[in-house]
Amino acid sequence: MIILLVVSGGLAGGIFLRSFAVFGWPPYVFALLLALIGAAAWRVAGRKEYLLFVLFLACAVLGAWRFSIAEKPLPPSFLAQVGQRVQFEGIVASDPDVREANQRVIIDVEQGGEKTRVLAVASRYSKVGVGDKVEVSGTLALPEPFSTDTDGGRMFRYDKFLEKDGIRFLSDFASVAVIDPAPWYHPSALLANTKHAFIDGLGRAIPEPYATLAAGLIVGGKQGLGKELLEAFILSGLVPIVVLSGYNVMIVAEGIMRALKTMRVPSRASAIAGAVAVLLFVLMAGAGSASIRAGLMALIALYARATGRSYAAGRALIVVAILMVLWNPYLLAFDPGFGLSIAATAGLIWLSPLIELRLIWIASDFCRSMLATTLAAQAAVLPLLLYETGMLSLVAIPANLVVLPMIPLAMAASAVAAVSGMFLGVLAPVFAFPAYLLNAYIVEVARFSSGLPLAALHIPPFPLWLMVLAYAVLILFARYICKAPVGVYARGALSAP
Repeated sequence: MIILLVVSGGLAGGIFLRSFAVFGWPPYVFALLLALIGAAAWRVAGRKEYLLFVLFLACAVLGAWRFSIAEKPLPPSFLAQVGQRVQFEGIVASDPDVREANQRVIIDVEQGGEKTRVLAVASRYSKVGVGDKVEVSGTLALPEPFSTDTDGGRMFRYDKFLEKDGIRFLSDFASVAVIDPAPWYHPSALLANTKHAFIDGLGRAIPEPYATLAAGLIVGGKQGLGKELLEAFILSGLVPIVVLSGYNVMIVAEGIMRALKTMRVPSRASAIAGAVAVLLFVLMAGAGSASIRAGLMALIALYARATGRSYAAGRALIVVAILMVLWNPYLLAFDPGFGLSIAATAGLIWLSPLIELRLIWIASDFCRSMLATTLAAQAAVLPLLLYETGMLSLVAIPANLVVLPMIPLAMAASAVAAVSGMFLGVLAPVFAFPAYLLNAYIVEVARFSSGLPLAALHIPPFPLWLMVLAYAVLILFARYICKAPVGVYARGALSAP
């Protein structure tokens, strides 16, 4: 495990440093010289620490080099047209992100032998789908960082956030027209059409905003909730349930497993059912990078919860995270969702079992597990969330505790509502009534909790080292409660299969 931590730490450190600092070959040579000195010291003294130091430096150099080769210059032919009204043809690369006032369409474009990816912000009423060949006209622009704080203390690197998906240019107020629709058997188009049929079925069965919430629970997405309701979900700490998060997917899968176990279904069959639920979520969400990431995180957390093998699940989390970062180095520093997913999954793997042992006084296994899961996930993401947004929800834990037990039921009922909306016409609202009640309950909890006095506080910007220190304290605290005595019954629970 120590070698895995050194290798992953070196790779992540090199990628993170290179994400913010551009440097030439001298730092690489200096790091390699230090590695050679460390190797010589290891040969002379034979101490393992010197060898780990060499391995860390070598991996850091490799990580920095990996980010360097991922960084591509802007295509000159497109760069020359920035600020101009342009017209081009391209292929829609992913399912459009439809929002209240517009839709955001990612388009792969080739011009003059150069390829790039453009984010076109167009009217939401333009019928565009993944795989379509389209003609786009609009003003070409470069994405720029912007402040997320009124005092300007926090900057969001919007340019790098888009670059992680290969997007290098924007086209605001664009006009998008389909030239050649994608064939129905196109894999991405088929998944997207299935997802849209599902969402349309929900819209016919349940009124808004509950239909949008139901769609968010199953396929992810929060843009259609509206500004006021979305703010309520953010302030109440409930927004993770309507985004592509491994946290709520794992909750649902674990709920299915527990329900099957009460019906005396074998543990292995229950675990397979939970994994199938995660796979269905990924497919329903379009099998994009975000949904695949959420599915992987959910499977790892599910494995830890189902088997109690936190050590093996922790190693799997580290390996998966570092492979994802090596595949796309921009994820580490410029994708907040990636960091939050890793932190939440780590909390579910390592913190949740420790907290659950301290809650042995709660008689109900389900309530004890739900409280431990909620506390662990909230504690694990809190430092990163405060660093990124500064938003501290004081009602997040109680709001999640009263909502999370309803999530598996809401998702199941919403799936029934969607199918009834797709096939039963005017009878759909009858079969969708349970979904309406459950989603209305979630909305009302979000509105009520966010409206309480001091529901959330805004934390001023703080340096990166303080966030790192917070996680160091959290790790030390976890090690302390791991070693502290918890009583005879708790020890028995810990050793139980």
